[in-house]
Amino acid sequence: MTATVTTPQRTSALQRRLRRVVLFVVSLLLVAVVWEVYKAIGPADGGKIFGWKLLPRSNDNAMPHVWEMLSRYADPELRGSSRAIWRVVLAGAWFSFRLALVGFFIGTVLGLLLAILMARFKVAERGILPYLVVSQTVPLIALAPLVVSWGGKLEIFGWEWPRWLSASVLGGFLAFFPVAVGGLRGLTSPPAASVELMNSYAASWTQTLFKLRFPSAVPFIVPALKLAASSAVIGVVVAEISTGLKGGIGRLIIEYAREATSDPAKVFTAVFGAALLGLTMSGFVTLADIYMMRNRPKEATT
Repeated sequence: MTATVTTPQRTSALQRRLRRVVLFVVSLLLVAVVWEVYKAIGPADGGKIFGWKLLPRSNDNAMPHVWEMLSRYADPELRGSSRAIWRVVLAGAWFSFRLALVGFFIGTVLGLLLAILMARFKVAERGILPYLVVSQTVPLIALAPLVVSWGGKLEIFGWEWPRWLSASVLGGFLAFFPVAVGGLRGLTSPPAASVELMNSYAASWTQTLFKLRFPSAVPFIVPALKLAASSAVIGVVVAEISTGLKGGIGRLIIEYAREATSDPAKVFTAVFGAALLGLTMSGFVTLADIYMMRNRPKEATT
């Protein structure tokens, strides 16, 4: 029997989403207030607590005012240039966004395939899962030059490995892990009685996978996809910084960091652009979450 969603349930879901948006905006304002308060009362050159240097510097070079950082978006990127910083940051974020989308797709496909394999064969789970955990301990900044070097030597039927694909692969490297772990947990979540019922109908493992295991795994896969989306952005930005790939938000962070001494607020414009990129990626997954969970009863999503 298909579950139906009543009007009060839709209203309640809309109120919950609106409440989350309001709380998110309030949290941003709170962070800005804390930033300004610490800048007003904190030590200019940092400070120590019990002999440990823990308090950051609050001078203008280390902590520009919030309004100074935001106002820099309207200024030209270079002296004498007519191109505003917000246009440059937006173009860089768009470039990195496309690379992150490719990385997210690579990580999602690879993670789901590994999850299905581990759910199907217990020996695969015991053999693969420890290596998945170990893979996430590899420093990405050290792995990036190797991937670029290996990719530059690949040529398949006349197709050459583009340099930007290395950044996407590194984004996928971070994205596949949460999908694999969340997918495995979701695919193995159906009760034994439900699995036995499918077996009593002589359903194949593939039929059980698509009729029972995947629907049951949706509440586990969606949070994993949100984490994977953010991880793909981190992987792409770090790859751009490590490999010097031009055009993305990571490259802007490097370029603007060179001007940190004379114009510290400019660095934060690129940093905020990277943060907005991560939020945008997570937002797309949230839209997919709303679509996939629209007909599920409330108790099935908790």
